[in-house]
Amino acid sequence: MVSVLQVLAGMGLFLYGIRMLSGGMEKITGSRIQEWLDKMTTQPLRGAFLGATATALIQSSGLLMVTMIGLINANLMTLPQAIGVMLGQEIGTTLTAQLVAFKIGNFNLIFIVVGVILIEFMSHRDWQVYGEIILGAGIIFLGMETMSGALSVLVEQPIVASWFATMGQVPFVGVLVGTIATAIVQSSSAVTSLLVAMGISGAIELRGAIALLLGANIGSCVMGLIASLRLSRLARRASIAQILINVAGVLLFLPFITPFAQLVSHTSTVLPRQIANAHTIFNLVVSALLLPFIHQIARAAEWLIPDKVKEDVPRVTAYIDERQYRLPAVALTEAMRELYRMGEITARMLERSRRALLEGDMESVAWVLQQEKDFVDPLRKLLEDFVNRLMQENLSIAQQRRCFQIKSLVIDIERVGDLTEDLVEAAQKKVDQQIEFSSYATTDFARLSDHVQHTYECALQAMRDRDHVRGQQACALEDEFDQLYMVARQGHIDRLRDEICTPEADVLFVEALRNLERISDHADNLGVSATRN
Repeated sequence: MVSVLQVLAGMGLFLYGIRMLSGGMEKITGSRIQEWLDKMTTQPLRGAFLGATATALIQSSGLLMVTMIGLINANLMTLPQAIGVMLGQEIGTTLTAQLVAFKIGNFNLIFIVVGVILIEFMSHRDWQVYGEIILGAGIIFLGMETMSGALSVLVEQPIVASWFATMGQVPFVGVLVGTIATAIVQSSSAVTSLLVAMGISGAIELRGAIALLLGANIGSCVMGLIASLRLSRLARRASIAQILINVAGVLLFLPFITPFAQLVSHTSTVLPRQIANAHTIFNLVVSALLLPFIHQIARAAEWLIPDKVKEDVPRVTAYIDERQYRLPAVALTEAMRELYRMGEITARMLERSRRALLEGDMESVAWVLQQEKDFVDPLRKLLEDFVNRLMQENLSIAQQRRCFQIKSLVIDIERVGDLTEDLVEAAQKKVDQQIEFSSYATTDFARLSDHVQHTYECALQAMRDRDHVRGQQACALEDEFDQLYMVARQGHIDRLRDEICTPEADVLFVEALRNLERISDHADNLGVSATRN
């Protein structure tokens, strides 16, 4: 019983170390990985290289898969592009096993000491991040040592020894166990490293370890499958494509486990390294063999998840997903994309509200009210909840500031949606009560609304691109609007005095101008935010 607890404790240490190492690497490389994915091309080899590099850096193929699913769901990445990255990420996952196969002795304690010193006694944030990486590596090796020590005792039990022997004698059982274990742990790296620890303790033979490795590859698909269930049809196809890749690889190697084990046994004289090498060779060979068949895999996924006559029910969110929390740089980028998407809709609402007030377009009135109810308000709540939850993660100072900035911008954009709702309600009242604006009032409102539209769209682009110059331009446009607004107000007062405008039109016109002024103020807030990035 004690040995079992030690194995579980070692596994816990290993997973915690992986998470810490991954978190530190994400702070350094997370934004770059997002940029790489954004600039994906149709070149499969380049995509595979990206997948291998990104997975090696963040130490989680599952996180990379979740990120890709989000991009596919938003139509920012095609299925063949994602499959190219998947083939590469299979290679990237082999790095962990290769590292933990090294015998570093008490160096793991040195890593832990150095990591703690950097985290606790260095004030500079960069040094603390490097401390996370070093401490995470030390905890990983400590977990490996704990697992291997306990396994060497556990394997002396006849039942356990017999069970491990079955893995080699009946490979299908090993594949099944590896699949289930990885699905539960949600980390193929953890299961692979456990097999290396078994090799260190002599608890398993090479054939059994290879069978479990094959199963771990299938089990690693579970995280991506779960992430895709609530997303679009394209995202589910990506998850199915990953399953097809890993199942095809297992079916390819399963009949040849014995000769493969014999081949791998010549790559090293020690079992832990042989297990790590088997993992690397398997993934390299499968990726190389399947790389020319990316489009065939994509078509198979499309056949399994076919198009429907009725499109999927539109989702409020297109980019954010709670599984992005472990990659804060990616989560922040996707939150900004979601925010800009919200801004684009409110910009269209602003344009349609102008049409409603000037032309009496009742279809625009209904459309704006529906967007406010079904899209803007729900998305504001989801974005705020997403950022609030993200702020509970271990963020850098810059990331914390970005979270507060997004929360502030959400309020501005949502308020613009509210103000367009006020404008279309005024348009509804104007039609119902048959109120007419004078030609002068109509001209003034058209000029001001056009100016606000331009200001708001300029501010949104500045926010999206973090463009200081365009942000300053939006602020300058807002200053111009203030002058135009005062001129329009004075003109309206003059018309009232001359009885050109009716008292009924006065209330609607003045309130409409005030709403435009408030929208311009919120656009100014977006512009100022862009100038401070």
